[in-house]
Amino acid sequence: MRVSVIGCGHLGIPHAAAMAEIGHEVIGVDTDHTKVDRLNAGECPIYEAGLPELLTKHTAGGRLRFTTDPQEAAAFAELHFLGVGTPIDSDGRSYDTRQVFGAVRQLAPHLTRACTIVGKSTVAVGTTRRLTHLVQRLAPAGEQVDVVWNPEFLREGHAVEDTLRPDRIVAGLTTTAAEKAIRDVYAPILQVTGVPLFITDPATAELAKGAANTFLALKISYINGVADMCRSAGGDISQIVDILEVDGRIGRGSMSPGIGYGGGCLPKDVRAFTASARQLGADRAAALLRAAEEVNESRTAMAVGIVTRALGRPIAGAAITVWGAAFKPGTNDVRESPALALAQALHQAGASVTVHDPQAVRTAVRRSPELEYTDDLEQSVDGAHAVVLATEWPEYRGIDPTTLTDRTAEPLMVDCRTTLDADRWRTAGWTVHQIGRPEK
Repeated sequence: MRVSVIGCGHLGIPHAAAMAEIGHEVIGVDTDHTKVDRLNAGECPIYEAGLPELLTKHTAGGRLRFTTDPQEAAAFAELHFLGVGTPIDSDGRSYDTRQVFGAVRQLAPHLTRACTIVGKSTVAVGTTRRLTHLVQRLAPAGEQVDVVWNPEFLREGHAVEDTLRPDRIVAGLTTTAAEKAIRDVYAPILQVTGVPLFITDPATAELAKGAANTFLALKISYINGVADMCRSAGGDISQIVDILEVDGRIGRGSMSPGIGYGGGCLPKDVRAFTASARQLGADRAAALLRAAEEVNESRTAMAVGIVTRALGRPIAGAAITVWGAAFKPGTNDVRESPALALAQALHQAGASVTVHDPQAVRTAVRRSPELEYTDDLEQSVDGAHAVVLATEWPEYRGIDPTTLTDRTAEPLMVDCRTTLDADRWRTAGWTVHQIGRPEK
């Protein structure tokens, strides 16, 4: 098929490259001329595993190209994916869908033949219905244009893999023509992987993404709450997670204690889903979700408290190294990053903070220029009174602690992701503090 992907960011670029990889001819559309030029040259402006290779392969081969002209996309494609951003609105509780409706207003006047618009962005219930009315009013093709909601369930850092080998595909639609378009565009994936395809009404599809992310947030906040209980009681959260893992009703996924969730999706989805629950009259569900938010919001202060206790003195004047700026490993995205929030809090408390991250230094500098940064992992600890592990990159688990011991002012590790082999670090002469685990 010939498809377009409108919006070339963390969602749109991997989706465009993956659609080219499974055999479609793809045109990406973005308003940023500089970004489009870079993409057409095969340069990837975001970090995602495997994405630079796919981008280079398919731009060079001619199967993937980018433009700033929606009219060009309308003339080229028979199916249009919407991958523009839906940030949280100024009220802090709902989605700002101006980019979604703006993209459709730009595209629709050029739609002169039957086609399908497929929304990927996370939106509130009712968006598909409103967009359908808008596009069929503006498009010369009128009612021959279908709107489908097909929410993405991508994990940042694994976006290419999750697009090519998803665990589910959900499509909310109302016509047989729209269903055929969805089955055709995803046929190479459905035929090879056997992934389940859920054909639903639009409201169900719109709710599905929020339901998935808020359940994930509930698990993260729950285990962090239990980790706080362990610290007070002298229990070991790692053993509790092991115990819970064997219960088939619970499982281990997303049950790692730490400093909370972040990124461009989970925080806003929880806020918006909580607001939707209130609007729909599900007050008890809203209260449950708000409790998960409150736990997450408390994590930075909790981590600062652990660092203070580990130092045994006020933070002001201490040299502290923070390992990690991205909100999770595998990405350079620092939007609502718990790691960067912790680094900022330590800085505000008077510490001299140096941040290291394998991929996110450049994006972090733009967001928090007041901090010091380095690309050199070993040099990052020079003169540090404490090292704080804030993002669980594998580079940190793999480093030999004996190579760092003598570089620090004090060999003190505060593992805020409970990811290190603490005994290994202690053998190398380090004092180690971990969230939810007893001190030794």
